Amino acid sequence: MKIALPNKGRLHAPSFDLLCRAGIKVRESQQDRKLWADTSLPDVTVIYVRSEDIPRYISSGAADIGITGYDQIQEKNFDNIIELLDLDFGKCKIVVATLDPRIGNKTSIESIEELQGKTIATEFPHITKTFFMGRDIDVKIIEVGGATEITPHVQMADAIVDIVSSGDTLRSNQLVILDEILTSSARLISRKDIQDKPLANKISDALLSVVSAKEKRYLMMNAPRDKLEQITSVLPGLSGPTVIDTSGSSLVVVHAVVNESEVFETIGALKIQGATGILVTRIDRLVE
Repeated sequence: MKIALPNKGRLHAPSFDLLCRAGIKVRESQQDRKLWADTSLPDVTVIYVRSEDIPRYISSGAADIGITGYDQIQEKNFDNIIELLDLDFGKCKIVVATLDPRIGNKTSIESIEELQGKTIATEFPHITKTFFMGRDIDVKIIEVGGATEITPHVQMADAIVDIVSSGDTLRSNQLVILDEILTSSARLISRKDIQDKPLANKISDALLSVVSAKEKRYLMMNAPRDKLEQITSVLPGLSGPTVIDTSGSSLVVVHAVVNESEVFETIGALKIQGATGILVTRIDRLVE
């Protein structure tokens, strides 16, 4: 089975790290520009391609599963591709943006409706066409390969459709957002004929276990037997805490998995109820 990973860009390092944390070790290569790599699984190979090309590789059968952005999935729009998992990294948005009217631009545009009959520059022609057709706004679309932000400044386009993370690039180029088209994150994808194969399921489950553990923490503590009910009642665990009896002791050991966002309040409540020796650790993988 071939896994297609982004060869560079914002998704490359997190994708590589995710596989490793899931127990799929990618064997290092001495090549500066590696195109493929073996993994710790004998039947799994990684190939490195551009993120925007990964849907085509999957669709054509050149790769079996892959990691790319939801924006690229929507742009390529192959009907034999299915999303297996939202990997919860590489988050961004695709937006419609134009020149900031506050910079004294004579032809300022302040609403989507004002783009009727105007020109849009973008690296996402399919997404752009679908969006404006849905709004019943007729626009001319110019496809560009990069540096989209410059096009309104040189009168090549009246607005752009582009990817945005923090928004700093738009602001530095005196552009403002008119509307948001979609939000995106990294996704695990495959062809429809691959999704039910045992190895594809094992890989998907392994990656899911890493994603599931991302915002969780593991709590261990000592609890007085006579306060066990009160202590377990304040633990917002997945399916209730695990209690380990210690023979001949007035204490039991309690283990629980909680959301990271709840750790601070939970520890405070546990201490009030008499829990001691509270240990909080990260979780590498969580198989539910």
